[in-house]
Amino acid sequence: MANTPINFYDGTPLNRLSWLRESSTFLNAAAETPRSKWLLFKNGDPLVIKTPSNAFHSLAYLTFGQVKELLGDDAKPFGQGESQNAVPETSAGADANASPEAKALQGARLRGPIIIFLGVEEDQGFKALPTTDFKNANDLTGTPFFGLDVSKVEWSRVDQALKTAAAMPSEFVFMEPRAASFAFNAFDAAVFSITRSMIDWNGRNLLSRMWLTSLLYMGRMEAVLLDTSTVEPISTGLHNFAHPRTDAAVITAILDDKADRILLGRNKKFPGGFYSTLAGFVEPSESFEEAVKREIYEESGVQVHSVRYHSCQPWPFPANLMIGFYALADAEQVIRTDLDTELEDARWFTRDEILEVLNHPEGTRMTTRELKNLGEASSTVGSGAPGARAPPPFRLPNRKHAIGGVLISDWAHGKVANTDLQSSEMGKSKI
Repeated sequence: MANTPINFYDGTPLNRLSWLRESSTFLNAAAETPRSKWLLFKNGDPLVIKTPSNAFHSLAYLTFGQVKELLGDDAKPFGQGESQNAVPETSAGADANASPEAKALQGARLRGPIIIFLGVEEDQGFKALPTTDFKNANDLTGTPFFGLDVSKVEWSRVDQALKTAAAMPSEFVFMEPRAASFAFNAFDAAVFSITRSMIDWNGRNLLSRMWLTSLLYMGRMEAVLLDTSTVEPISTGLHNFAHPRTDAAVITAILDDKADRILLGRNKKFPGGFYSTLAGFVEPSESFEEAVKREIYEESGVQVHSVRYHSCQPWPFPANLMIGFYALADAEQVIRTDLDTELEDARWFTRDEILEVLNHPEGTRMTTRELKNLGEASSTVGSGAPGARAPPPFRLPNRKHAIGGVLISDWAHGKVANTDLQSSEMGKSKI
């Protein structure tokens, strides 16, 4: 489909500069520049700036000077040696004479809280430098961004740093991530998404229980297992790299063959009266189209055809990629929710029914409490205040935040027709 939208959490504004992640020279220069911006997370919750009225909050960005006391006792954030303040084999990421093992560990952090280099917001006209051209801090342009996990930092130190950095009348608070991020602008949402996913992955992978070896995290988007003395090496050199995990999930709006009705489901863990598109994880050796057909059949007993891609959305809870599709189905098929029993209900809705909910002020709204308890079952739609407008008959995902809402809204407003989705007989094959 033309004009693919950028979904919430998508459209990162940063150049990730992946080829410089091994360079401690670059990483330290980027971290220590007064221009660098630091995002703090505690147990998955982002640090936000909250106004006294609680009417507005935004993602908090601190400077290197404001977070320096939280980073540990080494002289430099990256390129730590075997002991505190020891000099590693080489500190220049561009050193052609360094061994492959040394190069892989040049950006290492062996001690202190997790720090993730996220990328650089480039100045207008800036051209990213090759590794060999980066010599010192004077070569750095743009604004570097870093994520910092303070979950294991002594709270008194974190509290003191935040009190020193806070600018009245606002205050810093760690906030539930869904409720917090849904108020962010597009820039902050995209940066938040990268940071939360990477901090979560690093936090989960500090130890490989299979090999009982430490997992060393760096300012890069991967890590390396150290001390392989207990396992038989498969070749010489350092090869035990572990790359961050992204879990792909398909999410599909199922339309009848005339594209006049849409099939939505209600998961048992959804908030009261909430319906959405059907979704599920892609399994090994399975194409996206096959995953769409399998998941929809497992959840609703409905067989679909004419699967068509729409767009995708990063979903940092903790690190999913939601891949959006439309598909057609014969609406005369019997709906079954007794196969994998994930859904409490699934049924067809008309366009008018969907538009009624989308046009209702409460039709796509979730409270902070509902967002926080998204995994808990609920069956009641809010009744509203006395004298207020009657609540919607059901609720739907908000298109501003969720790709499911985009798929539903685009169809309801006539942006999708069955002629856009029709395919050959091969496309109509059953699972």
